[in-house]
Amino acid sequence: MSAHIDGSGERRPAAGILALSLPYQVVAAVALAALAVLACLHLAMVFLHVAPSNTITKQHGQAVDDWIYPEFEQNWKLFAPNPLQQNVAVEVRAEVADASGTRRTTGWIDLTAQDVEDVRGSVFPSHTQQNQLRRAIDWYGNAHDDEGRPKGVRGRLSEQYMRRIVLPRIEGPEARADVGGTVQRVQIRRVVRPVQAPHWSTEKRSTTPSISTMPWWDITDADRSRTETSR
Repeated sequence: MSAHIDGSGERRPAAGILALSLPYQVVAAVALAALAVLACLHLAMVFLHVAPSNTITKQHGQAVDDWIYPEFEQNWKLFAPNPLQQNVAVEVRAEVADASGTRRTTGWIDLTAQDVEDVRGSVFPSHTQQNQLRRAIDWYGNAHDDEGRPKGVRGRLSEQYMRRIVLPRIEGPEARADVGGTVQRVQIRRVVRPVQAPHWSTEKRSTTPSISTMPWWDITDADRSRTETSR
């Protein structure tokens, strides 16, 4: 074991990395250096993502987007002058098959309401519970055209991402609602409910919800295996 002599002249055991043998010191130093490089790279990617268009983003914008989306996207809609004025809910229903093979369709399950219930009253709410569904549905919308067609690879990836998020919430040990069978297909919809104007405001705002419904998606063994791997 390594040791050093302190100011009083006494020999004391070394602490931290110095307490390791030389080979382990090298491994620890390399690991710390790699983490430092990764942290710097991540900060640089986030900066380029939120910065105004520049030479680097024009030449390497796709690389920046591939790093940021969907987990690290920055969203500034909380702040003035245009804060969000609507509540967005993600709901799902499923076509399930029971033990006899009979298929039926469940009612709509409000996944956003489940997340809200989980974080209500929590001192340290989960970032995933607060933002995963909302960011996923935003990504899906941005990656599809007005007719609901996927815009290339990103559109198809957003569909896979939605299925991977939704499936464990309605099937398996983490499911919050018993759908009574094996999920064969799922359908997701986005329900936007405008927030009513405050009583002191003269603004007239409709509170009628708008609903965007996605097509039915078949659940495959690949979807289930990806879901199991991500746990």
